[in-house]
Amino acid sequence: MSTRRLHHDQPQSFAFNAASMETVRFWLAKYPADRQRSAVIPLLWLVQKQEGWVSEPAIRLLAQMLDMPLVRVLEVATFYTMFHLHPVGRHHLQVCGTTPCMLRGSEALKDVCARRVGAKHTPTADGLLSWEEVECLGACVNAPVVAIDDYYHEDLTPETLEARIDLLQRGEKIAAGSAIGRSASAPEGGSSVLTDPSLYDGSLAAPMALPNRPIPAPAAG
Repeated sequence: MSTRRLHHDQPQSFAFNAASMETVRFWLAKYPADRQRSAVIPLLWLVQKQEGWVSEPAIRLLAQMLDMPLVRVLEVATFYTMFHLHPVGRHHLQVCGTTPCMLRGSEALKDVCARRVGAKHTPTADGLLSWEEVECLGACVNAPVVAIDDYYHEDLTPETLEARIDLLQRGEKIAAGSAIGRSASAPEGGSSVLTDPSLYDGSLAAPMALPNRPIPAPAAG
């Protein structure tokens, strides 16, 4: 994985808003007083949900809140590509570049993003879009995959990715899931086995009598 560094232009400070702080207290309450560091990932996620990205002042604040060395929080934030270390657009595209997606065409998807959005980690002039390459998104069977605003878009081609970017630029909603309409991780084109319900619904089973079955008592007259 390539080196991930903090953005060169950092805000002066960071503070959780009231709504986020309520969720911070929820997470901290899940751990004993001497295990508060276990909340570092959900708290980093809260920072990102509030601000759109994780800044250096936010990392410093979490280190103080959790009584952690600053470098330990920095290690977590820079290790996981789920955390954005640069400001992002209102819609952020995360293109999986790991081997399964690369073999299925993610290089062409990166070319689309470079042409339509611009340089990695750099929001468009209107602040609408940004993109980056990330490590495995864990949906390899439906490669290539792009996460847009945390939702997976699978089985993409350059054309179907461009169509999604067109919708975002027009302010329209995009539907997550497979671009070819497959259900979850089903085979392309749909299932080719067990297509006859009688094979599994029990209708072909012959009636049988259970041995030593008690004889039902006669109904009361």
